[in-house]
Amino acid sequence: MSYFAHPTAVIDEECIIGAGTKIWHFSHLMSTCTLGENCNLGQNVVISPNVILGNNVKVQNNVSIYTGVICEDDVFLGPSMVFTNVINPRSAVNRRNQYSETIVRKGASIGANATIVCGNNIGAYAFVGAGAVVTKEIKAYALVVGNPSKQIGWVSEYGHRLEFGSDTIAECPESHQKYKLENNSVSRIE
Repeated sequence: MSYFAHPTAVIDEECIIGAGTKIWHFSHLMSTCTLGENCNLGQNVVISPNVILGNNVKVQNNVSIYTGVICEDDVFLGPSMVFTNVINPRSAVNRRNQYSETIVRKGASIGANATIVCGNNIGAYAFVGAGAVVTKEIKAYALVVGNPSKQIGWVSEYGHRLEFGSDTIAECPESHQKYKLENNSVSRIE
């Protein structure tokens, strides 16, 4: 095997698991899920059928990733955060053919105990604060907190808060990458 799985992990048939991936205690990968290279799944993680995780995705303890979720490369999912996949669940009504798709774009981070209501995509490098409840689309580089989540700023690809000057340019203090704010969207310019 080109990946590591703790002896207590359960891996169903037809899973695709990339080289260098680590799967820890009591985790369950259900059939036909796909994990990229160098992912790390903490303990008690459940990956449902047809879920796709890109390369270098970090999933902390007690996270369930349900059918309909796609995480691109370099995504961070904090401890006990929650995805949903049906907008109006009822125990007595089978809605398995109504799963909504949720895409978490490259480099995004979702904090501990946050909830992502299905069908709301998370933009590249966005940062969802701990405990936030996401009920609408999140823009690339956006920083959101609260219930329901509200955007309170912008972050760099390194996760630092961006402060834009009158020229609408900001610089990440760690990487020195520059970003431009235009039409209520941020893009990296260097």
